[in-house]
Amino acid sequence: MLRRLSGRRKIPLLAIFLLVICLNLVSVRSFGQTTMTSVPQLLTDPFLQLPTATSVRVVWFTEFPGSKHIVTSGENLERTTLANTTKLSRTREDQQSRVANQTQNGQVYQQPVKRDIWRHEAEVTGLTAGVRVPYRVTSRREDGESVSSDVFTLAPTPQPGTALKILLTSDHQLKPMTVANLQKVVETVGQVDGVWFAGDLINVSDRASEWFDDHRGSALFPGLQGRAKYEMTHNGVKTTYTGGQIIQHAPMFTAIGNHEVMGRFGRTASLNSEFNDPIPRAVAQRLYSGKSLIDNSFNTHTYEEIFTLPQSQAGGKRYYAVTFGDVRLVVLYATNMWRTPKLDAGAKGRYREAEQDFYNPENWGYGQLIFEPITQGSQQYNWLKAELNSPEFQAAKYKVVMFHHPPHTLGDNIVPAYTNPVQMIERDENGEIKAVRYEYPKDADYIIRDVIPLLEAADVQLVFYGHSHLWNRFVSPSGMHFLETSNVGNTYGAAWGDKKREVPIGYKEDYTQLGDPNGLEPVIPTISPLVGDDGQPIPYIASSDITVFSIFDTGTGTVSSYRFDTRKPESEVVKFDEFNLPCFHPQVEERNLGMKARAGSS
Repeated sequence: MLRRLSGRRKIPLLAIFLLVICLNLVSVRSFGQTTMTSVPQLLTDPFLQLPTATSVRVVWFTEFPGSKHIVTSGENLERTTLANTTKLSRTREDQQSRVANQTQNGQVYQQPVKRDIWRHEAEVTGLTAGVRVPYRVTSRREDGESVSSDVFTLAPTPQPGTALKILLTSDHQLKPMTVANLQKVVETVGQVDGVWFAGDLINVSDRASEWFDDHRGSALFPGLQGRAKYEMTHNGVKTTYTGGQIIQHAPMFTAIGNHEVMGRFGRTASLNSEFNDPIPRAVAQRLYSGKSLIDNSFNTHTYEEIFTLPQSQAGGKRYYAVTFGDVRLVVLYATNMWRTPKLDAGAKGRYREAEQDFYNPENWGYGQLIFEPITQGSQQYNWLKAELNSPEFQAAKYKVVMFHHPPHTLGDNIVPAYTNPVQMIERDENGEIKAVRYEYPKDADYIIRDVIPLLEAADVQLVFYGHSHLWNRFVSPSGMHFLETSNVGNTYGAAWGDKKREVPIGYKEDYTQLGDPNGLEPVIPTISPLVGDDGQPIPYIASSDITVFSIFDTGTGTVSSYRFDTRKPESEVVKFDEFNLPCFHPQVEERNLGMKARAGSS
C-alpha cells in the first residue's frame, strides 16, 4: 500500500514512514491516557480524606503512573509532602460507558476493558485545629512534564465546640439534576465543612468514567469539585451547571449503597450485567468450592480503593465511627441488592426467579440478598452495640447514624422488609418446579427489630439515609429524627395518594402499598411545603424537576432542607423545612440536673 501511495502521490517512501511515526506520536486519548508528547492532566482535583487532630489526607487521580507526586502546603506553599501511588485494580469501561474515546481498534467495546488509573495520597501533618492552610498538588510524568492543581485549603478535624456546616446527600448516580444540586449548595451556603454521603455515589462501581469523566457531564468527582459541565434545557432555554467546589476543601465520609457493590467478577459481557450478578456468600461457597469467594459472590473493591475512610477493627472501611467536631458519626453497611418487583415469567426479581432458570441455580438472583449481616448477634451488630457504649460516642453532643437502606420512607425501596429472603420452591405432582419464590417476613426486619431499638436506647438524635430518591422525614415517639434527603438527581415517586407500590398478591406476607410500612407518619415540612393537586401540603418531595439538599449546622443543632426548581434556572433556592436536634451532651445534662436539684431544694 505504501508503494502504491508513494508512486501515485510522488511522496518518498521515507517521508511516509516518518509521517506514520508522527501520527503515532500525536496526542491520542485512550481512556484519558495521553502520549508523552501531550500535556499531562489531572483526572481529578485533589480532595480531602480522614482528618485527624493534626493531619489530613489529600487524594487525587491521574492516568499516568508518574515519577513524582507531591502536595505543597503552607501560606507560601513552602512545605512539600510526597504522595504514595497505587493503581486501581478493577476500573474498566465497556459498551455502556460514556467516554470521549469509546472504541478499541475502531470498534465499540463488546466487553469490559481495563482502564489504568493511578491514585495518589499524601498525609499533610503538623496542622493546627481551626487553621486553614493553602495547598495544591503536582504530578510529574515519567518524561519530566508536570501538571498542578489550583490552590485550595485544608484543615485538620474540627475540635468540639466548632460550629460546622455539613452537607447531607446521597444517590447521585449521574442523575440529571445532581450537578445543579451541588452548584446550588455552594451558591446558597458557601463552603461547607464536611460531606456525609449515604451511599449510591455512582451506578456501576467498576465503570471508571462514572467516577471521573463521563462525557454527559455528571460523573461523581467533577460534580463535587465544580469541574462538571451538565446541560439542562427547559422551554427551549439551555442552562449549563458546573457543580460545586466542595470536597477540595471539606472531607467526605461515605456509606456503602447497593450501587457500590459489584457482583460476580468477569462472568458476563458487560459491567451492567456484572453489577446485577451478586449471589450470597454461602451459595458461592457451594457453587465455587476452592475458588475466590469474593470474586464469585460480590465485592466492594473499587469503592474501598478509591476512598480513605476511618476503619473499625471488625468492618474496616465498610462500617466505622468518627468524631467530627461536636458529632459522633456512626456509619453502617446496611444495604441489599435491588431486584425488580415485577412478577413476569422472565424476571429475576425480588419475589421470584425467571422460569428459564428454574434448573440453573447458578443463574438465580436469590432475591434481595443482604450484603452484610446486621441482625442481632452478627459481627456488625456487636460492633455497633460496643460503639454506642464507647466513651467517644457517649461524650458527643450530637449522635448521628448514617446508612443507605431506609428504616422509614414513603419510597418503593422499603418494601419488602429488610431481612434475608426465605426461598420457596413449588413443585407439581410430578416433582417438576412450578415456581421459585421469595418471602420476606415483616416481623424479621433487621433494621426495625434489631438496630433501631439500640439507637433509641443510645439517645441517637438523627438517623440519615437514602435509597428511594425522594425527600421525607419522620420522628419516632421518643424524639429520634429520621431524614431521607435523596431527591438529588431524579425520583421514583412516593407511595402516597393514588401511587401505590408494586407488591405481589397472593403471597404469605401482606406487603404495604402506601405510606411507611413501619408505622410512622411523615412530617409536613415546617416552612414552605409543596402542595398537592387538592391544595393541601404534602410531606415529601418526589420530583424530577425539583432537587433537594440538606445542611446540618452543628452550631445551632439545626437541620435545614432546601429545594431548587431546575425548570426555573433564575429562581431562588427555597428553604422549605427545618428542625432542631435535641441535645444530650453530658455536660448540658449534668448542668440541667443540677439546676433541677437546686430548684427542688428551694
